[in-house]
Amino acid sequence: MILSNEEKRSNYDHYGDAGENQRHQQQQREYRFHHFHENFYFDESFFHFPFNSERRDSIDEKYLLHFSHYVNEVVPDSFKKPYLIKITSDWCFSCIHIEPIWKEVVQELEGLGVGIGVVHAGYERRLAHHLGAHSTPSILGIINGKISFFHNAVVQENLRQFVESLLPGSLVEKVTSKNYVRFLSGWQKENKPHVLLFDQGPSVPLLYKLTAFAYKDYLSFGYVSFRRRGAEEMTRQYNINVYAAAILVFKEHITKPADMIQAQSLKKQVMDDFITQNKYLLAARLTSQKLFHELCPVKRSHRQRKYCVVLLTPEATKLSKPFEAFLSFALANTRDTVRFVHVYSSRQQEFASTLLPHSEAFQGKSAVSVLERRNTAGRVVYRTLEEPWTGSESNKFILLGFLDQLRKDPGLLASEAVLPDLTDELAPVFLLRWLYSASDYLADCWDIMFHSNWREMMPFLSLIFSALFILFGTVIIQAFSDSSDERESHPPDKEEIPEKAGKTEPSFTKESSSKIPKKGFVEVTELTDVTYTSNLVRLRPGHMNVVLILSNSTRSVLLQKFAFEVYTFTGSSCLHFSFLSLDKHREWLEYLLEFAQDAALIPNQYDKHFMERDYTGYVLALNGHKKYFCLFKPQKTVEEEEAMGSCGDLDSSLHLGEARGKPSGGPGPRPIKGKLSKLSLWMERLLEGSLQRFYIPSWPELD
Repeated sequence: MILSNEEKRSNYDHYGDAGENQRHQQQQREYRFHHFHENFYFDESFFHFPFNSERRDSIDEKYLLHFSHYVNEVVPDSFKKPYLIKITSDWCFSCIHIEPIWKEVVQELEGLGVGIGVVHAGYERRLAHHLGAHSTPSILGIINGKISFFHNAVVQENLRQFVESLLPGSLVEKVTSKNYVRFLSGWQKENKPHVLLFDQGPSVPLLYKLTAFAYKDYLSFGYVSFRRRGAEEMTRQYNINVYAAAILVFKEHITKPADMIQAQSLKKQVMDDFITQNKYLLAARLTSQKLFHELCPVKRSHRQRKYCVVLLTPEATKLSKPFEAFLSFALANTRDTVRFVHVYSSRQQEFASTLLPHSEAFQGKSAVSVLERRNTAGRVVYRTLEEPWTGSESNKFILLGFLDQLRKDPGLLASEAVLPDLTDELAPVFLLRWLYSASDYLADCWDIMFHSNWREMMPFLSLIFSALFILFGTVIIQAFSDSSDERESHPPDKEEIPEKAGKTEPSFTKESSSKIPKKGFVEVTELTDVTYTSNLVRLRPGHMNVVLILSNSTRSVLLQKFAFEVYTFTGSSCLHFSFLSLDKHREWLEYLLEFAQDAALIPNQYDKHFMERDYTGYVLALNGHKKYFCLFKPQKTVEEEEAMGSCGDLDSSLHLGEARGKPSGGPGPRPIKGKLSKLSLWMERLLEGSLQRFYIPSWPELD
């Protein structure tokens, strides 16, 4: 065979082979090259960098999102379930690193009811920018149309906790033996069935939370842990096996569940089917137009007729006899073509007045109407029973007979009307809606400030700095305008200064003052044992307290003169003004004066005139921090030039301002006022620092 074929003979002569093995080797080389090309990521078993986009995208291809799909489907659906979205791109090493973890998380959370999405930043730049993702990889969650970014390490437990944190905290209420009656009794106020989940875990399972979020508008959810104390009472009452999870639905009767399932492990689909079958009460109250559309849908064909039996009843805090009878009738007649509802005629007055006959027999009483909706504009055909509904057996018999006849002859609904839209009874008031919106806005701002990049924060920071600039600019302009107004204002004429509660209000200013007074009065406080520490002992550094010595008889006159003299110095915030009662604290004053005189001339304490010396009109400038004081003594006219306001040489002038016994001047107010006539000059020298200072080791106690 080889010799008869020229091609095979030539191959044999040149290569020693007829060509079959050569073609096989060539095919093997081509296969190896093709296989190497497919796996061109530096040996998958060593580097694990699958740069081949087809191999990588096979995991995410099912969940790829486009902008229109996100806006039209994902955002509306996020009000029923949270979404977990990953932002990825080509040649992203970190994206490759988190891919195994992401795959495990998707398999777990998607089975629980979490929406999954993947956005390729290279192909969907508009969507990536809309989501606020400026780097890859990024993981974010969407719930109720709100975007939240994931900022922790990408591990399965952290992603699970992130999804759980997206859900509202008030979805599922912890129910115990103490509050389960209150929880189940809330059906009348909330107009919802109540669901109880019994399970072993101490915390609410994520599957149950996701189910509660999906059906939050229709049912209220509670959780009971078998491990909690008191759970035995509920398990015994409702006959529950403690070794398997159980879900109970309660409607109008809290002593017996309307429906129940129990299994070792509850799946998502099983729970959804169970909840969907029990979304409404047996005789739900029509509280909104949306609920009316769901319970009483529009007739689409002759074979899909849906009749609504409506009880129009006055509102009552407790279940009335007509409603209980209507509820028992609804429980006994569960047909697919009939839905039982009730309406509070006082809350839905226009709706009730359209169906009720204009007769006095129905005033303040309940009535039953049977209606069928014909279109979404509100057109209905209906018939109201001729007698008011009292819940008697005759009422039930009449209603049952009418429903049986209606099944055979739909023409019994002879009346026709256009019903007005129902008002939303459970809608939050405007203030609550505003507070909810404000809280959401503040939460968004907080998230932007601490978790967003600078590109996202620029508009927000620009707004804040613009507002601060305008605010501070306004304050500075106002401050300069107020200062100029004060400089241009003319001081009032000098008048006598009245005294009131330790505060004197002089109505003048002095041109020699370095600072304009900030107030129109002088605040003078009494130095007592209560104010002694704050006004002297712990006085701030650089501050001084100017204290006037007076007696009860000279208090009013000296305070007026004192305020007159020191008013121009009240512009300084370092000066404080007080007065000391000589009748109460003579010993404290004489102790201080011992440091302001020569030891040789200290008067004998056994002198009979020692307790009669007159110190009224003395002024002490006390520096509490450095423990020194300056002294002003009232002067007589003969020695005015010689001893005016001096703080030193008390040996020659101590007895000039005081008399042995009583002063020689008369007791009238004019001589007393003269004691402080040179006080303003002394104050100027005090501010200059030219007065003598008398230091003491420590401030004595003021008894």
